Amino acid sequence: MIVSRRGFLRAGGALALAGCAPGAGRREGRVPVVDAHVHCFAGPDDPRFPYHERAPYRPDAAAPPERLLALMDAAGVDYAVVVHPEPYQDDPRYLEHVLDVGRGRLKGTCLFFAGRPGAIEGMRALVRRRPEVAAVRIHAYAPERLPPFGRPELREFWRAAADLGLAVQLHFEPRYAEGFEPYLREFPDVAVIVDHLGRPLQGTPAEHERVVRWSERGRTWVKLSSLTPPTQYPHRDLGPFARRLAAAYGAGRLMYGGGFDARATAESYRAERERARALVAHLSAAEQAAVLGGTAARLFGFPG
Repeated sequence: MIVSRRGFLRAGGALALAGCAPGAGRREGRVPVVDAHVHCFAGPDDPRFPYHERAPYRPDAAAPPERLLALMDAAGVDYAVVVHPEPYQDDPRYLEHVLDVGRGRLKGTCLFFAGRPGAIEGMRALVRRRPEVAAVRIHAYAPERLPPFGRPELREFWRAAADLGLAVQLHFEPRYAEGFEPYLREFPDVAVIVDHLGRPLQGTPAEHERVVRWSERGRTWVKLSSLTPPTQYPHRDLGPFARRLAAAYGAGRLMYGGGFDARATAESYRAERERARALVAHLSAAEQAAVLGGTAARLFGFPG
């Protein structure tokens, strides 16, 4: 049965788009494993996909989709969501290439910028071409590159995403959470995905508590991704934040992501998933399976 992108994201449904093949070796009846946060890069030497002139960083090594799929197979990951990274800015050509290579095992989050000329038109055109694109990402963490909070451009951008049936994926420091709240209230039917636990280590407990309270909204999900170990700056344990989010959101609105990059091996990729599992080890086995794939499979429409 074929249903719309809007239908998936509004219902968090378990139906799947036609053509999405199960991951290699996946057993029927098992909850799929879904990496909900992947970046791919062509690297600096591929002339087909150059980094954008406005790129805030430029990875010096390739992390292509072919390697991603091989590591997914080796590490037991069935599906993944590829988040279009900032080095390509609003040029979606590499994301489209990645989705072509993915052959149904990958979905995409696109990147356009509210207020930039042609942003909404570019997003609409991409979504028409690529039904695998399920979300659009908005950044709010660098003071010089904030979205136009409180201005018509951001409202129009959010409305366009809503009309296209896209989820809005937010990557932000907690101090900017308040700026998004008018749009959460105005567009209650839009699925909102919070990246990286809402970056609790980059804010105060009071600032991050806003993100926790977003659980009351219902249509907000949180990723357990970018898991900084306590031995690394800012030398704080993510465990209490993860448990607080799990209590507020429940396993049905948490999902893991991360571990793939140019240096990843099958062992390191699997280990990152186990780090996410450890953050929710207090949950039941069924709830842990939801965090490690079931939630994302329902939200993004991968076969269950």
